[in-house]
Amino acid sequence: MKRVSEASLKTIEWIGLLVVAILFVFPFLWMASTAFKTMSEVRQFPPTLLPETWEWSNFAHAWESGPFLTYTWNSILVAVGILLLQFLTAVPAAYAFARYKFPGRSLLFGLVLIVLMIPGQVIFLPIYVQLSGWGLVNTLWSLILPYAASAFGIFLLRQAFMQVPDEVIEAARLDNASEWKIMWTIMVPMAKPVLVTFGLFSFIYHWNDYFWPLIMTNSDEVRTLPIGISSLHMSDGGTLWNVMMAGNMILILPILVIFFVAQRHIIKAFVYQSK
Repeated sequence: MKRVSEASLKTIEWIGLLVVAILFVFPFLWMASTAFKTMSEVRQFPPTLLPETWEWSNFAHAWESGPFLTYTWNSILVAVGILLLQFLTAVPAAYAFARYKFPGRSLLFGLVLIVLMIPGQVIFLPIYVQLSGWGLVNTLWSLILPYAASAFGIFLLRQAFMQVPDEVIEAARLDNASEWKIMWTIMVPMAKPVLVTFGLFSFIYHWNDYFWPLIMTNSDEVRTLPIGISSLHMSDGGTLWNVMMAGNMILILPILVIFFVAQRHIIKAFVYQSK
């Protein structure tokens, strides 16, 4: 009876996981399917899951509908620029919070946690006014600088650095290693899975960000892919869903590639943090 009960529970667990997987994966499959359909097939009822005619020209139509090469290059510059600045600020801050005792440490770390609870939309107005005063609105810097520091990155890396044994740090200090060397040559490599995971989260968020580029830019020269794709939705008074979905496929393709390359490190990071 015990074996039967365990088998039943495992079956229920697998069914639940399958249902959740379908709920998450099906919208992506539908988007990919729509990207290859003709407009007549998109409007067809009942709808079909797979295209009857594979319309590859939707991708060319989406790409040629605007300066998508400029949008793509801007998205790369913004996402990578933010990620590099966040690494440069989060690593020293996390190391200080994890390995140093100084007056006000708990208060400052509490402020970091409070920042995690504040949506960016709440503080965009004073940031916009400040950047406008500096003459940076409608530049790539207005998309990068407000995200140069990440409270989430500081929190995540602090937790990872705290798991490094004290003996490792003391051994490095006995070898006359500087704090800077300990941080970058010992702590950072040991937290590599966490760094990769944070980097992936940061890249995905800023690659897909629509709100901030919409607020801070007003010309195609500095706009990013999400803004460009949003301009595909209207043509002759109707929504070209197939072209719009093709544009979304262009948007998510780099993210999928990066995710599949980095998934091993992501799994390691969650295992590392749970220890």
